[in-house]
Amino acid sequence: MLDACFQPEMLAEITMQPVRRHDVDAAILFSDIVIPLKAAGVDVEIVPGRGPVMAQPVRTPQDVHDLPVLDDDISEVSEGIEIILDELTDSQALIGFIGAPFTLASYLVEGGPSKNHERTKSLMHSDPNTWHLLMEKITPTVTRFLQTQITAGIDAMQLFDSWAGYLTERDYREFVLPYSQRILESVRGEIPRIHFGVGTGELLGAMSQAGSEVMGVDWRVPLDSAAERICQVAGPRVLQGNLDPAILFSGEQAMAREITRIKGEAAAAVSAGNATGHIFNLGHGVLPNTVPEDITKAVELIHETGTGAVAAPGTR
Repeated sequence: MLDACFQPEMLAEITMQPVRRHDVDAAILFSDIVIPLKAAGVDVEIVPGRGPVMAQPVRTPQDVHDLPVLDDDISEVSEGIEIILDELTDSQALIGFIGAPFTLASYLVEGGPSKNHERTKSLMHSDPNTWHLLMEKITPTVTRFLQTQITAGIDAMQLFDSWAGYLTERDYREFVLPYSQRILESVRGEIPRIHFGVGTGELLGAMSQAGSEVMGVDWRVPLDSAAERICQVAGPRVLQGNLDPAILFSGEQAMAREITRIKGEAAAAVSAGNATGHIFNLGHGVLPNTVPEDITKAVELIHETGTGAVAAPGTR
């Protein structure tokens, strides 16, 4: 999978397939969270059935010192974006994709995916200086990868924090927020910014303070409730989400009912002054056994029931 992210034609083809097939309003750049680490020179591979695995975990100050930093554009990604933009219509957008520093740091510290993130949390609390050194080291790599995509012509970007939902709000604010904030601030005014984390219902207020115009919401929180949590802390934002991916297995009637409900929640949030708009999307990625025709039907139903742009099914 990682190899495909460094092959411009393949990257473009995988990005465009769901756009062609499902008639969505925006493409999401095909990528993987660890691509900037791989491009920087970190020895990381995707292990089938497990995910990204690091040859050498990062757990000490010396490990952090030895961690390479991405200091150049990834030309293959730039070329892939050019191919994508040539095919997209004027009414379709391309959303860039970057992994947040915390999720990348967790992969590095754990050595791969983790159910409990115990090594990550332990490093935060037992050796906060090393933790902050690590986050300081990762943040420029993420920022450089984002700038590569912006220079190539993406229309918007999404900062994706897979593992933030495992943190308390206190830990998120101390150990994570400043770095996500720095990345989003670095491109303020250049393109719209989307911020999304899985299982982060209790962190939505804190995450909104990172500064994005759009807040992604997973399927666990009603959109109107999410909007209240966000607005109380950072003012109204555009909402993105949040159909449960499992609903795509449930048939047309159930899909229509849930789509109508979600649109109603978004409309209520806007009417109450707690949100400024809504981008319809899944509340997380497409599940592996989803029937493609059911995705197409969901997009048709979304378009039939009124306003709300539809983003393509996302990546990791």
